[in-house]
Amino acid sequence: MAARINRALELLEEDQPIYYTGAHIGATLTYAVGKEMASTWADYINIGMEHGTFDLKGLEEYMNGLFEGGPTASGHPTPGVIVELPVVGSSEEAVRSNAWQITQVLARGAHGLVLCHAETVGAVKAFVEACRYPFHSQGVGRGLDEGRRGSAGQGSAAPIWGISPEEYLKIADVWPLNSGGEILLGLKIENRRALGNVEQILSVPGVAFAEWGPGDMSMSFGYVEIPEPLTEELIQARGKVFTACKESGVRFLESGTPDTIARKIDEGIRVISAEGPLGEDTARVGRLYSGRTMPV
Repeated sequence: MAARINRALELLEEDQPIYYTGAHIGATLTYAVGKEMASTWADYINIGMEHGTFDLKGLEEYMNGLFEGGPTASGHPTPGVIVELPVVGSSEEAVRSNAWQITQVLARGAHGLVLCHAETVGAVKAFVEACRYPFHSQGVGRGLDEGRRGSAGQGSAAPIWGISPEEYLKIADVWPLNSGGEILLGLKIENRRALGNVEQILSVPGVAFAEWGPGDMSMSFGYVEIPEPLTEELIQARGKVFTACKESGVRFLESGTPDTIARKIDEGIRVISAEGPLGEDTARVGRLYSGRTMPV
């Protein structure tokens, strides 16, 4: 039996890198695809709803397929599923008014969420609070207010996690703020407005990982595509986000390849985008390098 519901979280607790797959646009969300993906090589599946279709019915079917195809070889009910939300973190008001998206996705049994274009402390604070039940008190009064997630969604989420609704309520909280929580929250710090607030943004309790979003960050600096090689201003932007992550205890997310993964691990990167045809090879090389023992 696995020690946790969320395989990605369990690995991060061991300071092992985690590897994800999944399209940012056009993900196919059906029961059959979910059942097939139950045996994925990845530690978690990224579902891109920022630009892809906000398909709640499809997500529900996909999650049911994952569960029916499980458990994983590592003993977890399913691989982790983390959804990129359509709402962006431009302001506290934007997140509060679109918190229904958070409620709906978590009720489908997702194991985590990503807030894109996280630009302000207020937006991130609202994001974390929308993911939490009001009876989870870690961090309240120390950067957070009471959680705002309501009752009822536990009835649909708990079966995907393989537990009772009562148990779900106990553990459906954000990690590492709540050491017993099973939900991972991520941020994309991906424009110049966010860079000016990055240290304060990443100090909000409840955030597990963050990335610097090289595509959007490049556009923010006036480039149509990511320049190769990176310009000095983009190198500095990446460095600023990475440094802020280290100072706040937030894991840094970045892409890797079989050729670069050892260096990335040594640098301290723990969440690896391993998409594309070399993704599985990247994970294989990285797992061998980090001495991972957990089965996939």
